[in-house]
Amino acid sequence: MKWANFLHIYQPPTQKPVWVRRVADESYRKLFAGLKNIPKARITLNINSVLCELLEQNGASDVLDDIRLLVDKGNIELTGSAKYHAFLPLLPESEIERQIKLNEEGLTKYFGASWKRGGFFSPEMAYSKKVAEVAKRLGYKYIVIDELALPEGKVLDRDKIYEIEGVEDFYVFFRERNFSFKILSASQLSTLPSILRFLEPRFGKEEYTVTGMDGETFGHHRPGLEKLLFDLLANEKIEAISLSDVFGTKLDQEIVAPQSSTWASMPKDLEAKEPFLRWNNPENEIQQYQWKLTNLAIEVVHRDPSQPSRVILDGALHSDQYWWSSARPWWSLEMIERGAFDLKKVIDSSSVSSDEERKKAEELYKLILFKGFEWQRTGYVDEISRTENEEIRERLEEKEKLFVTKEEFEEMIKTLREQMKSAADTQEYHRASMIKDRIRELEEEMEKNQLADILKVKPGSDLMF
Repeated sequence: MKWANFLHIYQPPTQKPVWVRRVADESYRKLFAGLKNIPKARITLNINSVLCELLEQNGASDVLDDIRLLVDKGNIELTGSAKYHAFLPLLPESEIERQIKLNEEGLTKYFGASWKRGGFFSPEMAYSKKVAEVAKRLGYKYIVIDELALPEGKVLDRDKIYEIEGVEDFYVFFRERNFSFKILSASQLSTLPSILRFLEPRFGKEEYTVTGMDGETFGHHRPGLEKLLFDLLANEKIEAISLSDVFGTKLDQEIVAPQSSTWASMPKDLEAKEPFLRWNNPENEIQQYQWKLTNLAIEVVHRDPSQPSRVILDGALHSDQYWWSSARPWWSLEMIERGAFDLKKVIDSSSVSSDEERKKAEELYKLILFKGFEWQRTGYVDEISRTENEEIRERLEEKEKLFVTKEEFEEMIKTLREQMKSAADTQEYHRASMIKDRIRELEEEMEKNQLADILKVKPGSDLMF
């Protein structure tokens, strides 16, 4: 079985230096140091060039050095993307193209000839045919998106290569959502033996699978999870490949017309014809104000692309501000305010904006901020979050639960206790606290598994949730 693992690493342009340094320590350094110890490892990586700049500015150039080394050795294949992680389907083609070209300039600066156009990652795995057409026009060969984007009623064939209908000679790889989530989620209790049991029916077959994940999950969001990734990449039963390697296989090709989607989309979002609901919900007043402000900023800048406001707009288009205003379940008033402020700044500093437009920008900024405070003060944010928690929903939709033995639980807990002690000894108390929480989760799930065994309830039944 061939496994093409795609990782995406990124920090917003407004990220605080303390968090850039922390994520570099807890995730990036561990990820790429670990990959250097696995000669057979192959992954496809997206690193937005704004993160390259942030790493350089915050004393983490060694992370870039490790990535460059792994690219040169053939362990990492880099993809193109949008420099500032803009939500591309909702932007004009000219802005999509600019974000991609800015990203290419950054990748060339930091990785030189090691990087070349091949694959493309649209931030948030946000797909529309418009994005595919722009990527193809700029010289890219394929895009990676979620399997939920498959045409309605179609099942993913792991022994086929898919070409996008109407975009000749441009291909699409679909992320296997189930497998990706089993690796990612702490609640799925993924261990090497349990993953191998899940994959066993595929061993020996001429097929491939694609997983797609945020790189920060390994070590930062999920302390210790990087060990599972390394174990999978080193396992002899699995052939780790890059996405481009798939083109070297003798597989049949099929033309498909993917649906617009993201990697956070849910089936009911597509059924309602609202694939981008997390970033542009018609019923979310804050997001509607945000997009009015965004479109006004774009309109002003397009009148004179040579004005200084042009550069401000590039960074102000990052997708985080819309994501954090969704409250489904993520929420950050700080991120919302900063995004609105930067968009307002585009208009305020423009030499071609009118007084009326500046006044409108100020009004929209205040509406965004005041509505955010209102939602937070009245508990509306908590109300939305309780009904939209992503991990709970994913677990409930999961058709199959990986069974983890008591011995595997105990081994995970032992490893995490060692990591917790090491973190505390080096005064990394925040990390030690996160690991402690993870240990508690595992102990609770181990008790549930034991209860299920006593009651002879098959893992995967409702009791497990």
